[in-house]
Amino acid sequence: MTALGWLQIALYFGLILALTKPLGNYMFRVFEGAPHTQFRWLGPIERVLHRLCGVDPAARHSVMQYGTALLIFSAVGQLLAYLILRAQAVLPLNPQGMGAIAPDLAFNTAASFTTNTNWQAYGGESTMSYAAQALALNWHNFASAAVGFCVALAVARGLTRNASDRDATIGNFWVDLIRAHVYVLLPLSIGLALLLASQGVVQTLSGYVAVTTLDGGTQTLPMGQVASQEAIKMLGINGGGIFNANSAHPFENPTPFTNLVEMLAIFLIPAGLTHTYGLMARDTKQGWAMFSAMSVLFLAGAAVSYFAESAGNPLVLGSGNMEGKEVRFGIAGSTLFATATTAASCGAVNSMHDSYTALGGLVQLVNMQLGEVIFGGIGVGLTGLLVFAILSVFIAGLMVGRTPEYLGKKVEQREMKLAMLYVLVFPLSLLGFSAWAAVAEYGVSSLNNAGPHGLSEILYAYSSGTGNNGSAFAGLNANTLFYNTTLGIAMLVGRFLTIVPLLAIAGSMLGKSKVPLGPGTFPTHGTLFVALLVAVVIIVGALTFLPALSLGPIVEHFMAGTSRTF
Repeated sequence: MTALGWLQIALYFGLILALTKPLGNYMFRVFEGAPHTQFRWLGPIERVLHRLCGVDPAARHSVMQYGTALLIFSAVGQLLAYLILRAQAVLPLNPQGMGAIAPDLAFNTAASFTTNTNWQAYGGESTMSYAAQALALNWHNFASAAVGFCVALAVARGLTRNASDRDATIGNFWVDLIRAHVYVLLPLSIGLALLLASQGVVQTLSGYVAVTTLDGGTQTLPMGQVASQEAIKMLGINGGGIFNANSAHPFENPTPFTNLVEMLAIFLIPAGLTHTYGLMARDTKQGWAMFSAMSVLFLAGAAVSYFAESAGNPLVLGSGNMEGKEVRFGIAGSTLFATATTAASCGAVNSMHDSYTALGGLVQLVNMQLGEVIFGGIGVGLTGLLVFAILSVFIAGLMVGRTPEYLGKKVEQREMKLAMLYVLVFPLSLLGFSAWAAVAEYGVSSLNNAGPHGLSEILYAYSSGTGNNGSAFAGLNANTLFYNTTLGIAMLVGRFLTIVPLLAIAGSMLGKSKVPLGPGTFPTHGTLFVALLVAVVIIVGALTFLPALSLGPIVEHFMAGTSRTF
């Protein structure tokens, strides 16, 4: 560990902190104001899209209508992506003559990008044409991120709006979807793409380039519309890269400066949404409480990961662990990126997590297994933490013998059942599929490592799939019928079987009137609440996943200390 490494972590977090409030203010004006009058240069685009899509911006959806529209939009998008991948060979913009994608891989990939997971069981530069990258994958980078926006807005409105308010609804899905694209995702992506292209990130539709190497050989350099996809890949918390090496590839992430910019893009919108939520609650301290809880968990993970990788492999004394890492980023830049991408359910990588030490890999696993609530994906990270906030006030209410309240609304039996349904979906999928893969021959045959690290590879895959993260312990060969199918199902379960109870909680809380605060009301914006919220997240995660982790990275760590390898 070095002072410069710690300075990188401090600088990164300081920039995120500085950007949270201004972006949060902007998004509040976009989604809760009248953006077509405030941002006149974008308003005409919104109005044209409303007319083309037949959207009435004055209409309001019930929870059922909002959820139904969301699910239909996602289902149609997945079907279209699947068809494009299967027909890739006959579509234009295919200069390398890529063939059609196999049915199981096409299903897995379509599910992956629809659910904002962006898990890739293939090498992008050797599998996907330019048309498939743009139409099937990059389009979903925008659409799935916008759907996350919609979920966050619906839940926030349900919690913050009073039943007696004039606009006591969760909004209009189609209006929210269009605004997320027009006012947030597209402008930020255009700006970031231009910045990345100026720093050397590739952006072209020309064919691959054959070059002569220094030793006189030939090498084919893959090309593509990289800068434009890289921008929304990071801003949309997507993670799927054009190249198999992802953000470790110099065409995607050439310099330490682009590394910092891409890491900032990962946390930018999730952090800003916490302040947007505080403004919607008419109490910005509520948003800062969410931001603080996320920050405590993130900084703890970053510190442990940096310490573990700097200490290195105990079998190789006196050296930090640089295996699987790019020299241009170093240990600090790699571990910070890894912690951010797993905390934010992004899945982009600038180093190979399979090559991390046992403790370094444990941090990335835990980040995902806590429910991707440490900033998390766009919208779903905030809403996941709000579920834990409801659990926290319920626990606090039990302690003092008082009906729990959150934002002045009573939390009752129905909300607790829905909250527990949300919490239980994740381990049911993750542990269920992991157990199946660990005992089936067609599951373990894909492992690159035996013993506890092999189990960690399986746990990581289903943690990443169910948590809609998309990163991987690359030692697992996931491009098989079994893994393509089960991981695709895990992605759909982790995305949509959690969105349904979230919207149900929003609808249930929306119908309640706020009650006056009393002397027994537990404040939900102070240090005590943040500490309780962090503790609840950690305890629920530990009770659920510690036994499995004990058989994987934890036992691997102790065995490495005794020079035991597999």
